[in-house]
Amino acid sequence: MATQWSVNYLMLHSLKATAQASLINTPTCSAATEGIVKMKVSVVSRSGREIIKGGIDLSDNDTVDDLKASIQQRIKKYYPARQRLTLLQSEKGKPVVLERGKSLKDYFEKDEGKLVVVFKDLGPQVAYSTLFFWEYVGPLFIYPIFYYFPVYKYFGYPAERVIHPVQTYAMYYWCFHYAKRILETFFVHRFSHATSPLSYVFRNSCYYWTFGAVISYFVNHPLYTPVSEKQMKIGFGLGIVCQVANSYCHILLRNLRGPGGKGGYQIPSGFLFNIVTCANYTTEIYQWLGFNIATQTVAGYTFLAVSTYVMTNWALAKHRRLKKLFDGKDGRPKYARRWMILPPFL
Repeated sequence: MATQWSVNYLMLHSLKATAQASLINTPTCSAATEGIVKMKVSVVSRSGREIIKGGIDLSDNDTVDDLKASIQQRIKKYYPARQRLTLLQSEKGKPVVLERGKSLKDYFEKDEGKLVVVFKDLGPQVAYSTLFFWEYVGPLFIYPIFYYFPVYKYFGYPAERVIHPVQTYAMYYWCFHYAKRILETFFVHRFSHATSPLSYVFRNSCYYWTFGAVISYFVNHPLYTPVSEKQMKIGFGLGIVCQVANSYCHILLRNLRGPGGKGGYQIPSGFLFNIVTCANYTTEIYQWLGFNIATQTVAGYTFLAVSTYVMTNWALAKHRRLKKLFDGKDGRPKYARRWMILPPFL
């Protein structure tokens, strides 16, 4: 009996020692979560009204995407693409936009224990590819209607009309351009922003579709007077060269960004970008100049003037932004002097 008692005592002592060793070697829950800081995120409107009552509990290991997903869980209609989150604006400077994919710790001060973000509803959104598709598909199909079908009889003209060679070439040129733009939308372009407001689909489509109809109406009109063959060849020759150059510019811009539009701002280089900041806009403008040299309509030149004005504003803004970002200081490259959009004028 004494021997049995001694064996049991030794076994119990051994199990106790093993258990203590296991506790020593196993990390505790607090050690495993060491370094993770719990935080309260308050979501407010620009007027200071609380959007999410009581805030959202997250950790600084979570990302901006996690925060947006949490907001959508509370309010279903606010899907991530519809949200714009910024930090409270200080007295000086612009508000800081919370970028997708970034960790909340990049914006969070640990000693404060909370993060206050300002929420803005961007409204219903669509993918940029959807926006561009609807912009371009209208002109692609509207223009040939005036060429192929006897629509002018509804405007008081004879159904039969003489079709000049320049009208045929103009129709092919126009359709090639917009077919190219649609293909580039889906297979070339990489967008820095994933979505655009739904309202832009209607606004931009109105612009492109209306000009497409008006230009086609006048170029294919029964009373249209064609330019000389030499002028037609010069115009379409310039336009075709610029269309091909425009496509190559878009490929160079695509290579500046990774899949999903990642890559940030970089200095475009190569080909015409070595001498012009926005070579893609330059070739776009000059290709429409070529079209109008060949066709000679007031509607076409109006479209060229409006497009040039819009793209020039875009180019000036991009030129200023690149010069500011790449100022040659603190190891940043220096943005070289070059034309902005319309050499030799601007």
